[in-house]
Amino acid sequence: MNQIIDPWGSSIIDYDKLTQQFGIRPFGEVIDDVPNPSKLMTRGIIFGQRDYKQINDALNNNKPFATITGMMPSGKMHIGHKMVVDQLKWYQKKGSDIFLSIADMEAYAARSINKEEARKLALEEYVANYIALGLDVTKDNFHLYLQSENEEIKNLAYMIGKKVTFNQMRSIYGFDNSTNVSHIYTPLLQVADILQPQLEKYGGPKPVIVPVGPDQDPHIRLTRDLSSKFNDEFGFIEPSATFHRFMTGLTGEKMSSSKPKSAIYLTDSTKEAVKKVKSAKTGGRESLKEQKELGGQPDKCSIYELLVYHLIDDDEKLEEIKNKCLNGETLCGNCKQLAFELLEDMFEELESKREESKEIAQSLL
Repeated sequence: MNQIIDPWGSSIIDYDKLTQQFGIRPFGEVIDDVPNPSKLMTRGIIFGQRDYKQINDALNNNKPFATITGMMPSGKMHIGHKMVVDQLKWYQKKGSDIFLSIADMEAYAARSINKEEARKLALEEYVANYIALGLDVTKDNFHLYLQSENEEIKNLAYMIGKKVTFNQMRSIYGFDNSTNVSHIYTPLLQVADILQPQLEKYGGPKPVIVPVGPDQDPHIRLTRDLSSKFNDEFGFIEPSATFHRFMTGLTGEKMSSSKPKSAIYLTDSTKEAVKKVKSAKTGGRESLKEQKELGGQPDKCSIYELLVYHLIDDDEKLEEIKNKCLNGETLCGNCKQLAFELLEDMFEELESKREESKEIAQSLL
């Protein structure tokens, strides 16, 4: 049975089915051509892609390209969101222009969050953490904006709407007669966000990469379809995309901002973050005897995911931890202790940078 992906509430688990149904290609097909790939790439966290070859061409031949992502300010930023920041930092080091959209119009349409609240949340919660995590917002090729204050985005979205019918929107997003019109309009703003880096103001047509979770693929498919319909007016190149896996929450389900027990928020105190790790679900067996005889299950462990996604850069060390778990040599308590010690270092650094980061964020808009 085919599934409709809801970018505002979908929880994608079956990645294989997703790629088969919607034609997302494995990232493994292109990784050999990526110069110095990131750990998110080599560890399979970035699992899929659309048309990444043109990004590899830009990376390997020093050609201009842009990276665009957006944030809908509707809740707290958790550690799973750090994956997007890590990707922006990687592309920034590769010379990419960086575009960061604050989707305040989408937040109003989908979550009834007003403009003032969305702006405050975006700057103090999201952008401040992006800066604290190391994104360089001082570069000339960094662009941050609110959708509601960007006339180029709104004008482009209006023009794009000329080529879309309600039936198309319904088939992609599952909209029905109860969906408010503002919500129906917001995907056009997403399309405009993704295509904006190719406007003449920013150097004209160029490859654009959009790093997203698989729940955002409807926006990618719509943008790629519409971009080709404006060749005569703008010469748009169909944008590329990569897709990363969702982090498992500390309770075993998908990590979510709306489920506090599942998530480590980046604004948690170091003490709070450590406490959450200590009580997190692991891939351990029911008894110590079973653990030693059968080994642990790192692929079902939220603690091991923290190490893979965020806390350990050394692949050999990570492999050693996994093997000792599988062999029953390491107990869950040992991994938890390692994780919370590494997390302490990360959060102490975040806390030390947060106030300065908030001031910088406020100065950007």
